Amino acid sequence: MVEGWHDDEYLILFEGSEVSSASLRYQVSQYLPGYEVVGLRGWDDLIVRDTAGHTFALPVVPLDPQHLSPFQRPASSARLRSDPRFVGKVKWYTKPLVFGGDPNADDNVTWVDHAQHGQLAAWWNKMYRDVQPKGGA
Repeated sequence: MVEGWHDDEYLILFEGSEVSSASLRYQVSQYLPGYEVVGLRGWDDLIVRDTAGHTFALPVVPLDPQHLSPFQRPASSARLRSDPRFVGKVKWYTKPLVFGGDPNADDNVTWVDHAQHGQLAAWWNKMYRDVQPKGGA
């Protein structure tokens, strides 16, 4: 894993077997078949790659294909500027924005490790799917 600042964005980029582990942790195949997780952008977005090698960013919650937007990973030669304040930490909104959480409220932010982040993302994505209206009438 490589993490640090690239311009004004904090990036966490997974390498090798970390890609498979992260994809499992975030249950990406359940919500985005054909994609794998290759990183995090600014803690709020996953960076995913499709089978053709194109990269996209989308919110961690909800993992919904309609939110995919093209994302250009920094060139492999680009160095991320390490920041010891954030190494191994991921920002998490205790009430995700899609559920009405306030991104500016101090009491809505906590810092978690990568395993916890994946568990929280999986739980809230399931919750999101459970509360969505079912098709048909």
